[in-house]
Amino acid sequence: MDDGMAEAPSRWKGICQEGQGFNTSHCNRKLIGARWYIKGYEAEFGIVDTSDGVEFLSPRDAGGHGTHTSSTATGLPVQGASFMGLAQGTSRGGAPSAWLAIYKVCWATGGCSSADILAGFDDAIADGVDVLSVSLGTSPPLASYVADPLAIGSFHAACRGITVVCSGGNSGPYSQTVINTAPWVVTVAASSVDRDFPVVITLGNGRTVVGQGLYTGKEVEDFHPIVYGGDIAADDSDQDSARSCESGSLNATLAKGKVILCFQSRSQRSATVALTMVEDVEAVGLVFARVPTKDVSSCYRVPCAQVDFTIGTSLLTYIGSNTKPVVKFSSTKTTIGSQTSPEIALFSSRGPSSLSPAILKPDIAAPGVNILASWSPFASSIDDPLDFKIESGTSMSCPHISGIVALIKSIHPTWSPAAIKSALITTGKQIQTNPSTFALLILMPTT
Repeated sequence: MDDGMAEAPSRWKGICQEGQGFNTSHCNRKLIGARWYIKGYEAEFGIVDTSDGVEFLSPRDAGGHGTHTSSTATGLPVQGASFMGLAQGTSRGGAPSAWLAIYKVCWATGGCSSADILAGFDDAIADGVDVLSVSLGTSPPLASYVADPLAIGSFHAACRGITVVCSGGNSGPYSQTVINTAPWVVTVAASSVDRDFPVVITLGNGRTVVGQGLYTGKEVEDFHPIVYGGDIAADDSDQDSARSCESGSLNATLAKGKVILCFQSRSQRSATVALTMVEDVEAVGLVFARVPTKDVSSCYRVPCAQVDFTIGTSLLTYIGSNTKPVVKFSSTKTTIGSQTSPEIALFSSRGPSSLSPAILKPDIAAPGVNILASWSPFASSIDDPLDFKIESGTSMSCPHISGIVALIKSIHPTWSPAAIKSALITTGKQIQTNPSTFALLILMPTT
């Protein structure tokens, strides 16, 4: 969709590179460039297998990550957007009038080749982009700036007036875990928004507690037996593993048809891992107790709710004091305004930089928790393909800043990356702007 978009400028040198499931007709006045890079990956990791339908040898997105981040940065307004009915409203990117070019350097298998990353940077610079939004990176130990392909590529981009915005990593809340710390890039942390997805859990004694979830199926409002994962460990597992519902830890016979209560542990912090285990043993629901966080994991096949340790402990007490404990879930709701100010997400990597501690990183925070944005239908793990999905991570916060950079660049086309970064991290002022002011927002340099 390119309604209201101007034609690409004559100085634009990008191309729409064809490939599997993608040809030049897929480009338009919005998507004005698309390239893909595979030679480095196959030299480093081997041939990419596309026979299972989870990847395309083309710019087409099979994993959903690129669709989500690009639409967050530059997506045009879409009315009635939602994730299976949740967070319903009008979805739009930070700079909806900006042109978009895609450089696919990573693959659904999870690998990214240094050679491909550098080739992508080279082409983006030559094509004439104005902003580079880079939602990728590697965990510590960090390579030196002269060995890190992202640092090298972003340095050359910055030297040519291109602002590079990078995700800060998802290894929080521990210190010294921030990534992409080169001083010439904008490193983005993730913060919360004022939207929640409450789920009411009703106990058999009539008491209710509230957690958060993203389940929208029909299997709710019925009472089911609830058991503590630590009480139904598999024969080849142990209680410590079962209480956090680690993979293979639950007794399938004792878990089938029940709601499972699991607790986050030092070795197993993921509600997604617990949910997979619960589904594998044919349980009918999950309550995952963890340290308080706004980040909510998606669940499609069975109802689930995330609660804090206090609520989790009260549920455990209820289980232990009743011979036939039961619970039921309510349908998930969407609420707005539950939080007056943002907070840094638990998962968001913290500074200081382990490579250059004297350089303050991250530079800035942006919404990265439970973000609704476009999604690739090929990445859906359910029968009905998704057009929108809720995701969390600094990959989601990064394009928020990229969109703002595009807005700034459209107003101040001569500003350097350093000037734009300075304006971003030192300015705190609320202003009201007429949206029509930004009639033309671009991702390419003005000449």
